[in-house]
Amino acid sequence: MKTPKAINLPLSLAEVDRAAHLRLDEKYLTNAWPDAHVLQFSDEKFLANGDQLQIIKGKELGAYQSQSDYFLGINKTASGATEHFFVRDQSFVEDSQIQLKTLREIGSFLSPRDIGLAVHAQGLANWHKKHPRCSQCGAATSVISGGSVRKCLIDESEHYPRTDSAIIVLVKDNNDRILLGRQKVWPKNRFSTFAGFVEPGESFEHCVVREVAEEAGVELTAINYLGSQPWPFPSSLMIAFEAITTNPDAARPDGDEIEEIRWFSRADMKEAIANKSLILPLDISVARQMINAWYGDEAKNELKGSESWR
Repeated sequence: MKTPKAINLPLSLAEVDRAAHLRLDEKYLTNAWPDAHVLQFSDEKFLANGDQLQIIKGKELGAYQSQSDYFLGINKTASGATEHFFVRDQSFVEDSQIQLKTLREIGSFLSPRDIGLAVHAQGLANWHKKHPRCSQCGAATSVISGGSVRKCLIDESEHYPRTDSAIIVLVKDNNDRILLGRQKVWPKNRFSTFAGFVEPGESFEHCVVREVAEEAGVELTAINYLGSQPWPFPSSLMIAFEAITTNPDAARPDGDEIEEIRWFSRADMKEAIANKSLILPLDISVARQMINAWYGDEAKNELKGSESWR
């Protein structure tokens, strides 16, 4: 069996210092805004220029608006200057003059700096949109701390962005085949690794065992951690593992969430991609990167074909 290689997780890349100490200084943020580099986000889409983020200076957007302009961090240039980064969350009407694209569409084309900015920006914007009111009293909340906190206007309680932990696991057998499943809601022939949310009071490892047992009916041993990646659709953190099953013949779909499961050797996967009987997840996903790492160096050439984020 091949020794596992470190997996490349595109959305885990980042180069900008989040500089949390600056979030509390409203005067500093206001002064930094005019020359800051600003992303623009609207309902799950970024203002784009082709396959890249369109980043402009804050002064081109007018004055700093604390309720919709969220501070993302700073970056030191080679000359020692400090660059500031924000995202403006606003509404666009897409037309021929405005190009809006999702992170799923452009994520694989972005630099490490811009990937980190986009993931941070989308996670913040999604949270603000879904949590406009106090969870304690129901009153309206206001954005403070550069977009990293919301404060209740009545009871003054503070509310912070949430992250939902989820495990994702590449299941293998002793012959180094991998087990993939297909959810009922997915397109035909779309298969992926197994995943699920961590429940209250549950460790990552126990969640791995439980989710795979529930969805695929197999027992696991030799659970190894592979890496983690934010997945802001809307607010998850994917914790990646690989594991071995000693009872591969027991594999079966649960019939509820998972409709079909298939074992793949590398030859099986290559053939399935060629005859279009297999659709893999997007390159920016943890699942795809785990599959690519298992497949080996030829994955980029031999696993080309249809992709689906669902």
